[in-house]
Amino acid sequence: MEIVNLVENTEGAPGCLYEHGLSFYIETSKHKALLDLGQTDLFAQNAKTLGIDLEAVDTVILSHGHYDHAGGILPFTRINDRAPIYMQKTAGGAYFADDGKVSEGHHYRYIGIDEEILGLQQLRLIEGDHVIDEQLELFTIQHRTHPLPFPNKRLLMQTETGYTADTFAHEQFLVVKDGGQRVLLSGCAHNGILSILDAYREKYDSLPDVVISGFHLMVKREYREKELEEIREIAKALSTYPIRYYTCHCTGEAAFDEMKQIMGEQLQYVHSGMKIN
Repeated sequence: MEIVNLVENTEGAPGCLYEHGLSFYIETSKHKALLDLGQTDLFAQNAKTLGIDLEAVDTVILSHGHYDHAGGILPFTRINDRAPIYMQKTAGGAYFADDGKVSEGHHYRYIGIDEEILGLQQLRLIEGDHVIDEQLELFTIQHRTHPLPFPNKRLLMQTETGYTADTFAHEQFLVVKDGGQRVLLSGCAHNGILSILDAYREKYDSLPDVVISGFHLMVKREYREKELEEIREIAKALSTYPIRYYTCHCTGEAAFDEMKQIMGEQLQYVHSGMKIN
């Protein structure tokens, strides 16, 4: 199994671009797949730099309905119009971020996907868990076992009656099984990585060997002490599992540094264009 980051927020492999977004290329003995496609077509430019043929991709998974994971879908379809694109039906909803008070009140910024994606012939809308085949499987969370990590509380969805807290029902998680290994991939772990691992254990009666995920712990300011303590508690809980973790994107380097002090070599950061060994 080979897993390569095609784009994330930070500079990494020589010649690879970076942006606020996320995309992974996953090659197994049977598949050439993508999890997420970044904010723009940068993932495709990096794939070319890395010698990865996007025309050969046979499966695409969108982890959730946010622009920084779905923005590359339309550019991808101009390269490859055959690979099915799996996303939760609810990922096409109207999602917003509360950027705080401005002169006219609160500013709710649209962070959902391009509506044109919903008309693609290769789109596969699913509801809940879904088995693609013996190597690729998708699962969702029915109930959270831990509170939402604090940065997720500013994320909203629009309903007929107005704005409300996002339930993150549009988020799905990819399990890759190949060569005796089980790898769990998540885009942002908006539901909380601890709740996701509990859901995995409930479904499979085991734990994955490897977890690759953003943890959505980034803020655009100095952390408050209470927030740092929450980050540390998450790291302490993760360290009790016999799992190797790779994180990136929405975790943020400051939160990663806090977690790294607790988790040591069990936790690694994946920069743009880097391969996971």
